[in-house]
Amino acid sequence: MEKRRFGDRRDGRRVRDLDGLHAIMPHLMPHRADAEVYLSAKMDVTDALTYLEEKNRGEEEYRATLFHCFVMAVARTVRMRPLLNRFVAGRRLYQRDEITLGFVVKRRFEDYSTESMMIATAREDWTLDAVTRLVVGKVHKVREQKSYGVDGALNAVGKLPWWLIMFIAWGYRTLDFFGRAPRALTGGDPNYATVLFSNLGSIKAPAVYHHLNNYGTNSILVTIGTIHKEEVFQPDGSRAVRDIVEVGVTLDERIADGFYFGRSWKIVQHLLSHPELLDRPLKEEIDFEC
Repeated sequence: MEKRRFGDRRDGRRVRDLDGLHAIMPHLMPHRADAEVYLSAKMDVTDALTYLEEKNRGEEEYRATLFHCFVMAVARTVRMRPLLNRFVAGRRLYQRDEITLGFVVKRRFEDYSTESMMIATAREDWTLDAVTRLVVGKVHKVREQKSYGVDGALNAVGKLPWWLIMFIAWGYRTLDFFGRAPRALTGGDPNYATVLFSNLGSIKAPAVYHHLNNYGTNSILVTIGTIHKEEVFQPDGSRAVRDIVEVGVTLDERIADGFYFGRSWKIVQHLLSHPELLDRPLKEEIDFEC
């Protein structure tokens, strides 16, 4: 790996060979919320669900779900399409060294139940089985512990007087701008992940457009809705009832262009239509023309 140079961050290397447009964009649109692009799509997941039914036969503890398939499909897509793993911070563009995926876990499905944040780093040997075991294990751990990750620090700050919270937030945003936010906080915060997922289908809710946050480094946010039956046209012109899920994606347009995003989305669709590919290690190349 190339040695770090002056101007690089702990969590990424500065992209220095930019064209004029992408060099200027962070100055014209300094906030992530200024540069949001939204995608709403319906995905046919019939083949994926059939594959999961067979895969989970006889399995009780670590049952793979459609959410795990999405996580693995997105991780592989980011590995194949490295511009997706970029972020803007301090009005400069950076390339991450690792693929990180963030989630928010609700401790109990109750109105006033608290939420915890978790983040996972994609390994080269990741498969669908590995993702399933990782996510299920982390969710169990979160729900068993009183606090998890950065929860303790957030709870402590949240009890302070409002004026002191304002000062701390200002100081944190300043450190964040220059890439000097404490690793103890950024390491467990999904707002610093490559992709942040929200599995709304788990609470029987539809996919939504979710904004990106102006702090942190997260450039892609994916929401997954509920699975439902829908009549669709087949390639031969016939109609069939298929399993459909709505997906909402929010992107920071400063990291790449629409052509790159569009071709990347085709890979996600291809992987979910051929779920057996998700059981191959992340490092293994697959043949697919965008």
